[in-house]
Amino acid sequence: MEALDWLVIGVFFLALIGIIVWVVRQKQNDSADYFLGGRDATWLAIGASIFASNIGSEHLIGLAGAGASSGMAMAHWEIQGWMILILGWVFVPFYSRSMVYTMPEFLERRYNPQSRTILSVISLVSYVLTKVAVTVYAGGLVFQQVFGIKELWGIDFFWIAAIGLVVLTALYTIFGGMKSVLYTSVLQTPILLLGSLIILVLGFKELGGWDEMMRVCGAVTVNDYGDTMTNLIRSNDDANFPWLGALIGSAIIGFWYWCTDQFIVQRVLSGKNEKEARRGTIFGAYLKLLPVFLFLIPGMIAFALHQKYIGAGGEGFLPMLANGTANADAAFPTLVAKLLPAGVKGLVVCGILAALMSSLASLFNSSAMLFTIDFYKRFRPETPEKKLVGIGQIATVVIVILGILWIPIMRSVGDVLYTYLQDVQSVLAPGIAAAFLLGICWKRTSAQGGMWGLIAGMIIGLTRLGAKVYYSNAGEVADSTFKYLFYDMNWLFFCGWMFLFCIIVVIVVSLATEAPTAEKIQGLVFGTATKEQKAATRASWDHWDIIHTVIILAITGAFYWYFW
Repeated sequence: MEALDWLVIGVFFLALIGIIVWVVRQKQNDSADYFLGGRDATWLAIGASIFASNIGSEHLIGLAGAGASSGMAMAHWEIQGWMILILGWVFVPFYSRSMVYTMPEFLERRYNPQSRTILSVISLVSYVLTKVAVTVYAGGLVFQQVFGIKELWGIDFFWIAAIGLVVLTALYTIFGGMKSVLYTSVLQTPILLLGSLIILVLGFKELGGWDEMMRVCGAVTVNDYGDTMTNLIRSNDDANFPWLGALIGSAIIGFWYWCTDQFIVQRVLSGKNEKEARRGTIFGAYLKLLPVFLFLIPGMIAFALHQKYIGAGGEGFLPMLANGTANADAAFPTLVAKLLPAGVKGLVVCGILAALMSSLASLFNSSAMLFTIDFYKRFRPETPEKKLVGIGQIATVVIVILGILWIPIMRSVGDVLYTYLQDVQSVLAPGIAAAFLLGICWKRTSAQGGMWGLIAGMIIGLTRLGAKVYYSNAGEVADSTFKYLFYDMNWLFFCGWMFLFCIIVVIVVSLATEAPTAEKIQGLVFGTATKEQKAATRASWDHWDIIHTVIILAITGAFYWYFW
């Protein structure tokens, strides 16, 4: 890092501080102002916030690392702009009509208070122990690698970077609320896109272009069935990414994440109206086409450079682990450290900062909102709006403290937890996805049906995770049906079968219990909207929304065709 880099970083922080001061000076009189930005966000802010919230450490470390180790396999999860379109076209009308603040609150409207509590608990625990912890942990590692500093003032630089990232982000989230998350995203998103694009271009220049990357990576097989790093669709016998499991599993996880998770949907709930919310999702869907090229392919470039450097008789491009293999997770920060000139490196560091801070800010805000609205306000409904804002700020502080306390545990088991992160999502998603999907598609879905679908998903998920921990550390264990189902079965196929089981639970329990009344589900299920509600939805889109939707679907189809 040179003086010019530090100057660029300084300018970035001045712009960030300017936006935050402007947001804080605006009055935030009630919880809608604080948590949803007053519900007056435009499509530009919504789309940018969806993208910036999504891009975090799992991309800077995980996705680039996946590109360097397994090639195109993880692209199924990243080429999911079509799933954000489902949020905009299918779910936005229901969420807008219900005027809810949170996803658990929507489940209470559709089912019962118990469903709301179950989803709130699952969401809060998963946010603190996975999303917050992993983002902070990986953030510390990224900056330690990029800055090349091991210690500062006698303190491990990992701690300085990780805690500094948390505290800085927490400050503007606490004081600015949702508006600070939305408007800083408008600054952070273009910087992140520009920085990552520069990495892509300079990486190709160093390597020798797209064809060279495809040649090197296409020569490396990833299983015993002839599939290479450039194959998106792999043999159904592949241990990690069988094609059928990948298509089904990524769709279920994507549906849960993009259409029902508070972390993402809160950006849509802040929209001025249905039209702005839907167009925000369309803009977000365009942006979601980019991470494959901005993060996964740079990981493949780093791998190809490593192979070429070794083939030429020199040292590898990537740093080596103690066991003698290349450190794939260091792919993105190594590209930053080795390829970028002064000034540009500072810009890319700003992009990395933007990604981590925006993702953390969204997590803090969503977690605080879940606690304040789904727990505190439920039990103290007479609480004044001003006090709810204060409770939200206190909740954010508590979540920040929990995140910091979790860092040492994350550092000690970081590799293990990162390996299991996708596993956690694969068992978290099916029960929630089944409850939401049948809740809006089938009028007969009862309160008990939706609730027991959630409970079944939670029990099966915890059993799978417990079995993973036990069998991973138990040594030699005799084979059994339980071990096959909850440990040996491929995680993607398990996700698919679990989703099917949860749907069956919802259907069977619904048919065995009392059907919901027409008044209960009015406007919350297909076929129950009033004429006025249908007219409002129809007036919220025009031919341009259709055209852009078709373009996004065509690009997605072309991507699958090219990498098939």
